[in-house]
Amino acid sequence: MMLSAKWSRVVIIVTTLLILAVVNWAIWEKERHLAEGDIVYLELAPVDPRSLMQGDYMALHFALSNRIQSALGQAEAEDSQQASNGYVVVRLDEQRIARFQRLDDGTSLADDEQQLRYRIRNGQVRFATDAFFFQEGHAERYEPARYGRFRINEDGEPLLVALHDSELNLLGASAR
Repeated sequence: MMLSAKWSRVVIIVTTLLILAVVNWAIWEKERHLAEGDIVYLELAPVDPRSLMQGDYMALHFALSNRIQSALGQAEAEDSQQASNGYVVVRLDEQRIARFQRLDDGTSLADDEQQLRYRIRNGQVRFATDAFFFQEGHAERYEPARYGRFRINEDGEPLLVALHDSELNLLGASAR
């Protein structure tokens, strides 16, 4: 009986330490992604104005998603085994605005190209998120948003960090 209680306590302590280690590792990975990821801007695509501002967040849709959806539609006609997640190759201009080049086909990237991971959820192409959350009452600050600034890690995973206007001026609070 006494041994069982001690064993249970050890299991609880070890489990707690393991959970804390995993959570801290995940936080460290995200912080590294924010600090070291390449900056890429994705142009926002128009969305239904009624869903643009919903409460304390902005619904997001990116122009690049439309180009991928179109390319996937053509690829599906050729190959019905098309994966639902993948990579797109974009060309970065001098301002680091991403422009669609092709779906990733395994060819090496040029110096001005970047690989981005996308996911298809509910039939829609997504990059990291489909919403940008902000402080209550600050919706008007984000209405001129035309670009999302992302940090891209070495695996091509995008992480949305800020919204920018048509001149790439930062909207809202400062970002990384």
